[in-house]
Amino acid sequence: MTRTTPPRPVDVEALFPEVVPYRHEAIRLHPRAGSPGVRDSSVGGPLLWPAAEPWPYCAAEHLPVAFDVPADGPAPLVPVLQLYAADIPGVPDLPFPAGSDMVHVLWCPFEHEPHRAPEPRLYWRASSYDGPVLGDPPRPAGAPDDHVPDPCVLHPERVVEYPSWDLPQQLCEALRERFDELERQTGLEYHSHLAVADGIKAGGYPNWTQGPDWPDCAECGRRMDHLLTVGSVEFDGAGWRTWLPEEDRPASGTVLDLPYEERMSLQCAPGLMLGDMGGIYIFVCPHCPGTPSAYRFDCS
Repeated sequence: MTRTTPPRPVDVEALFPEVVPYRHEAIRLHPRAGSPGVRDSSVGGPLLWPAAEPWPYCAAEHLPVAFDVPADGPAPLVPVLQLYAADIPGVPDLPFPAGSDMVHVLWCPFEHEPHRAPEPRLYWRASSYDGPVLGDPPRPAGAPDDHVPDPCVLHPERVVEYPSWDLPQQLCEALRERFDELERQTGLEYHSHLAVADGIKAGGYPNWTQGPDWPDCAECGRRMDHLLTVGSVEFDGAGWRTWLPEEDRPASGTVLDLPYEERMSLQCAPGLMLGDMGGIYIFVCPHCPGTPSAYRFDCS
């Protein structure tokens, strides 16, 4: 089943032509509960991981989550995302290194300094691998359930984004009165309803909850590119008006009127909750050998 983000209810580029130079394309991945295989792009699903390759562990210090104290010793990472380039065509901002056409995102599900969040790692691969695949990877004991995604199939969809927190401050100030007027007339708030897509996605802008915190590459000093956002929710209490796919809209009422479990199957299908509805943002440098990566985390 496809997922289709509805067109913006107003013509953003006609109302605010100043934002056009900053538009980017992203791929919303729209995870929904399912049974993906190793040859599928997925969240929390099985990976095309060579059986002969050791499973990665995290040996860093793990911080307590709420009242749970992590067990001592290295913790195995957990699968978060498997993404085949063939499933996200036409997004120029996604730099697959030479010889690779898929990426694995794993993370340690315990909290780490400096962000008090799971710590992700990237593994680039070639989908042409046809050897033995690892069966069930080890699972860390005592990991927070909401840091370990449930298996989900993906429904990739290409969308256009405009910057929210990343809008240059001077331009944001210049547009503020027009943003406010649009909200008075339509109830649409530029930053929540028109700018950056919610959810788990590739490319586009990070869906910052706080102010932007773009990392610079430790090797060349250039600002890194946003590769992926792993967000807690597909939409929030305000953003559902524009970010809830057409196929998921109830026949009557709104998504907020659905029974809790049914709404959560749309809003939080992987079962992730990172802080207070936060997100982990993964960045890469396409200019340096090895495609260095970094990450950031923020929440409400």
